[in-house]
Amino acid sequence: MHERDLRRLAGQIKHWGRELGFAAVGIADGDLSAAEAGLQEWLDRGFHGEMDYMAAHGTKRSRPAELVPGTVRIISARLDYFPPASADPHEVLNDADAAYVSRYALGRDYHKVLRNRLQSLAEKIGTEVGAHHFRVFTDSAPVLEVELAAKSGLGWRGKHTLLLNRQHGSWFFLGEIYTDLPLPVDAPEAGHCGTCSACIDICPTQAIVAPYTLDARRCISYLTIELKGSIPTELRPLLGNRIYGCDDCQLVCPWNRFAQTAALPDFEVRNGLDSAQLVELFAWSETDFNDRLAGSPIRRIGHERWLRNIAVALGNAPPAPATQAALGARVDHPSELVREHVAWALARQQTTP
Repeated sequence: MHERDLRRLAGQIKHWGRELGFAAVGIADGDLSAAEAGLQEWLDRGFHGEMDYMAAHGTKRSRPAELVPGTVRIISARLDYFPPASADPHEVLNDADAAYVSRYALGRDYHKVLRNRLQSLAEKIGTEVGAHHFRVFTDSAPVLEVELAAKSGLGWRGKHTLLLNRQHGSWFFLGEIYTDLPLPVDAPEAGHCGTCSACIDICPTQAIVAPYTLDARRCISYLTIELKGSIPTELRPLLGNRIYGCDDCQLVCPWNRFAQTAALPDFEVRNGLDSAQLVELFAWSETDFNDRLAGSPIRRIGHERWLRNIAVALGNAPPAPATQAALGARVDHPSELVREHVAWALARQQTTP
């Protein structure tokens, strides 16, 4: 294709992306050499914790053409997810008997929603140019999605390590199409965090150990989602009532004053999880958990870790007979992991003034 045709195609791709519900689409080359050393240092320091997949693919994460041979461009897309009719997150966090679930997980599993739209976009490109080599990614392979999105002009990496955008804050998902089409690339945006350190200061576990550096082993999202075993005892009180993920660094970010709510119904609240009570959720059987959370990203952690997380939150709640009774009902749970966290929570309930 001629350069003029490629420029026209790039404009069409962005238009088609908006028609599919994306807030914006950008295009970058695959040169991530500037980020490769930083990634390796992060891995060497063990900040990825048990997320072995972060180190399992060698340089494929920072060299897109090694992951998908023939790749010369990456099409990045943003999709807003903040539920428009959800309970105020600050009110939920301030109610110690309520369960806080990260806002991204209140609706449908974003993997399917995003992947289907990216696939549709890639196929739409195919109807215009004919056969082309591409592969779609939605947080499902060794991809440096924030770096690629920043290179494509969709925003800049904030000090909390998430992508920020002046018109949309950070309440959005990212997805990519690796392609062999030599499309014109977009200019990256300069950072706009300035001297602000709000996200670093607010982190309950001080997981943001330096600007732009996250020690995942301390991050509540890691502890409640990625960690398979016991949550470190010293960190449990810091989790508060957060049972799946954490949004504190986003809630305090000044740029999220400009964030947009989700336009897609897929991200509307399900099962009342925006403000459910801990005792209510702790009573769910494994069947309840699997049935009610079908199609939700939460289902991937399984019922055992669901109970583990809620037990910690109940241990952090004000002492109350209903809370102690709920924990007591799980004292003899078949899982050693659950029993251990229940015992810790009961001890907290009985000793907290």
